[in-house]
Amino acid sequence: MGDTKTLRVQNLGPIQEAEVVFGDLTVLVGPQASGKSIFMQLLKVLLDYGPIREEFKRFGIDWQKRWENFLELYFGEGMSEIYRESAEEQGAESEIREGAERPAGTLIQWNQSVIRLSELLTRRIREQEEQMFYIPAQRVLALRDGLTRPFTDYRAGDPFVVREFAEKIHQLVQSEFATKEELFPQERRLKSEYREILNQHIFAGFGLRTEMERFQRRLVLKSPTGRSLSFLVWSAGQREFVPLLLGLYWLIPPTKKSRRGRVEWVAIEELEMGLHPVAISAVMVLVLELLHRGYRVVLSTHSPHILDVVWALQIMQSHQGRPANVLRMFSLPSTGPLRELAEDALKKTYRVYYFRRDGKVVDITGLNPGAPSEDEAGWGGLTEFSGKVGDIIAEVVRQAESQEALGGENGK
Repeated sequence: MGDTKTLRVQNLGPIQEAEVVFGDLTVLVGPQASGKSIFMQLLKVLLDYGPIREEFKRFGIDWQKRWENFLELYFGEGMSEIYRESAEEQGAESEIREGAERPAGTLIQWNQSVIRLSELLTRRIREQEEQMFYIPAQRVLALRDGLTRPFTDYRAGDPFVVREFAEKIHQLVQSEFATKEELFPQERRLKSEYREILNQHIFAGFGLRTEMERFQRRLVLKSPTGRSLSFLVWSAGQREFVPLLLGLYWLIPPTKKSRRGRVEWVAIEELEMGLHPVAISAVMVLVLELLHRGYRVVLSTHSPHILDVVWALQIMQSHQGRPANVLRMFSLPSTGPLRELAEDALKKTYRVYYFRRDGKVVDITGLNPGAPSEDEAGWGGLTEFSGKVGDIIAEVVRQAESQEALGGENGK
């Protein structure tokens, strides 16, 4: 995408200072509770404040036009404290005692516009079609013993992105796929090449099917012999991946249209959960498919494997890499559709940001292991431990060799 989008944030929950310029693929890394999910959910509010408010209205949820209530309903129970009103928002009536220091308010700047949450949430709704589809880290909660869960199956204090994702998946399985028992492999959703790598690395010959249970469709895996396996006996990777797959189905229409409705952005949290590194590579191929379709994708991850992919693609870009190199990296056949995918991947822009524990967000897009910045050289801490282990082992080996050499000299 040619247009540049920038989100700047100060003093929002654990985030003290962040300025993220989005690429076609933007990857956020950092330890737990460093603000990655808050940042991504904030982005969705800025893009979809109208549809979000309409969704609350549709399900009879009244937040009384108070931003504190909205934050509790949207980010989750107890999360209203992440946002601090600015002096202008607090107004003269909230003046604190003379001589006391007022804590810095939250700053949100989307491109060149400063956004005040209190104003945004009461602004007239103009756009009612969502622009971002969000696949949360808690996606496995969208299935309960293989049954999809509607929006109303959750508590009001559960995060909105979890409830909305579950509702989308519920409608997809119970309505859009109502006449189809076979959900994987599904010819009209994924190219045959993608189906093959998912079958090989995730489903292992099992098919994803639906069976009727009390007037609702329940997901099961079917063995090659036709035996049904219930949700709780699936592998951890299969339980984590199936909701993600259904989210991808929602994003990939069974028509000639490349995207779903007005959606331009996709957010995926921790797509690597439960997956073997080879399976992570397979899922990253599907991420490249989303980019190929014109979606702008934002990922959060704790996996160095994903950064390996981004680093390799950037090196290929700067060293005249070819589509064949991309296909070899993923062990993919050189078919027409995959060559187009690989060629397009070499044209995309990639950005990586490190959410540090001190609240600062650092641009580590270069991913240069030799960079003077430890943040970039250690890939946001994802390679720090392996590097440390390597140094310690090298030291142990040197000490052992020195002792052996000394022992040999003493024995002469």
